[in-house]
Amino acid sequence: MTAPSVVETPSFSPLYQQIRTLLVKGLEQGEWRPGQAIPSELELAARFKVSQGTVRKAIDEMVVSGLLVRRQGKGTFVATHAEEATQYRFLRLTADDGDAQPLKRRLIECRRMRAPAEVARALDLRSGDTVVHLRRLLIATEAVAGQMAEVPVVLDDIWLPAALFKGLTLDSLQAWRGPLYRMFEAEFQLKMVRADEKLRAVAAGADDAALLEVAAGAPLLQVERLASSYGGRPVEWRLGLYRTDRHHYRNTLT
Repeated sequence: MTAPSVVETPSFSPLYQQIRTLLVKGLEQGEWRPGQAIPSELELAARFKVSQGTVRKAIDEMVVSGLLVRRQGKGTFVATHAEEATQYRFLRLTADDGDAQPLKRRLIECRRMRAPAEVARALDLRSGDTVVHLRRLLIATEAVAGQMAEVPVVLDDIWLPAALFKGLTLDSLQAWRGPLYRMFEAEFQLKMVRADEKLRAVAAGADDAALLEVAAGAPLLQVERLASSYGGRPVEWRLGLYRTDRHHYRNTLT
């Protein structure tokens, strides 16, 4: 790929932000794949005809935002949801005792359907476009009455544009052992880089209560999430119902 010239990019933003924009465009176009090393700061500085410090500042921002990761003595790599530090970066549920534990996944449904109006709006689809609807439970292993038991803590309804997920089936989802976003990245070349969420307190309906093993009307936290890939492309819209009797939603604001 021929390197674009910074001076050809009409912008009043600082130079390092222009470099960041060009690097993100490279990620979006697949020049560097998830898990792959990007060129060194010196190489990028020569490519874009800017100082090494300008490149470093652009990369620093991309590391903070989770697009890149630095590995001591090895270089800078495109972040991937396969890495322990980033694979659950969008899941903010934490047990009250502070223990971080992986949650098991139990798939309930995977079907193709016409997008409901609300889903079509969220995913920027046309009326009548097809989506894939997934329903799943996330399950924690906890001590209950002195014994370890599996407790459902999240019920997710997930909608995906069908055109981007050809071949996605219940069987392929059940066979996948890693995080869902890692599957999107590895199998469909779609990397989630941003998630916008809305939170609301709701009461559990009868069907949802049965799946989450709580009483009908029990308080739940509803998390509405729109996840996007590079360039702000909407890829996933989900509604999650979270049990908060032994877990809480945690975020760090800076």
